[in-house]
Amino acid sequence: MAGGKGGVRARTAYVGFAAFGAFWGVWGASVPAIRAQAELGDGQLGTALLFVGAGALPAMLVTGRAVDRWGLRVAAFLLVTLGAVGTLVAVAGRDFWSLSAGLALLGASSGAADVAINAAAASAERASGRPVITRAHGTFSAMVVVGSLSAGLLLGGLGAPVVAPFLLVAAASAGAALAVAADRRTASSAEDVVPDAAGAARGRHVVRLFPLLVVGGLGALAFAVENAHQSWGAVYLADVAGAGPALASAGPAVFAAVVALTRFAAGAFGSRYATVMLISGAVTAAAGTLLVSGARSVPVVLLGLALAAAGTVVLFPTLMGVVAAQVGEAARGRATSVVATVAYLGFLAGPVYVGRWAEATGLSGAMVAVAALAAALAALSWPTLRTAVRTGSPWERDDLHHAEKISGRTP
Repeated sequence: MAGGKGGVRARTAYVGFAAFGAFWGVWGASVPAIRAQAELGDGQLGTALLFVGAGALPAMLVTGRAVDRWGLRVAAFLLVTLGAVGTLVAVAGRDFWSLSAGLALLGASSGAADVAINAAAASAERASGRPVITRAHGTFSAMVVVGSLSAGLLLGGLGAPVVAPFLLVAAASAGAALAVAADRRTASSAEDVVPDAAGAARGRHVVRLFPLLVVGGLGALAFAVENAHQSWGAVYLADVAGAGPALASAGPAVFAAVVALTRFAAGAFGSRYATVMLISGAVTAAAGTLLVSGARSVPVVLLGLALAAAGTVVLFPTLMGVVAAQVGEAARGRATSVVATVAYLGFLAGPVYVGRWAEATGLSGAMVAVAALAAALAALSWPTLRTAVRTGSPWERDDLHHAEKISGRTP
């Protein structure tokens, strides 16, 4: 029975991550067209993009309880919402203020969907015993490439309006939501619990914040390194290695391709060797980043970016695997919400961190500073995970049962 439920939940995770990746691939390729439509300069666009994070963080914090209460229905609803909001931004983002408001909504729907699909992947991994989380993240990365290329073809090759790729991805998101809803009914029919009783059980479960904050902090370091390369790789190729526009754009493409391939390949390990995966991934990321920092030719920079990508992309899925192994279904959403929100702070901070170091030491020095973050993650992984896992008490507990034990009503 568990294997069957795990298979259903795995399909939900893969479908959800595929739709999520397609959306962000379309978004990344459409940013220049949206900037032109809103008639913004680079500085105004940068400020407007901050609203994505402003909307995402509070939404990520509150989504966990909804996931614990309503399960896969939340994921289905949020996938539809994300597609609709993306279309709204493409249609209504005509100036700085309308675009900023739309991006805040986009960040909120994206952050909430992120928590929901990660919780679904964690549930699937625990129920099936298979490495669903890393492979689901690999599906996301692959669909980012597909979405980006498709949007580029529509906007650049066919001259379609800005909204065209968003309409397609909204339709795909709606289809994904229908698939998730169908999986929810299948999973529910396989459950051996009464829904109301399950909801009540979820309501009295609490999770311990300390280990989740520890794992989220490691995730923040991982995301800071990853997004530093994603955001600055093309700039480094252009400014330091002297690459032209076409070659400079190869940096993010190489990074994305290695991300997808590595996640699928590393999926076989799951979270069974979490500490080994974290340390080896962080060391590989540091080595690749140091190679980039000393490189002055395009091939060497691309090699360094590939190594950095291979190292960083296994880090957050491995950490989510640790959470999946430690937290049961009743508190899955809340645990995922805490870890994802803390880790997302690193994602936001990574590009800014590079920018500040670049002003002080140049881009090469900034890459050394990024390598230091990866080295810190390698050094902290074993002691922090050991502390979090071996604190002598579980990461979650049933509050009612705990109170009864203290009062002596249960043995």
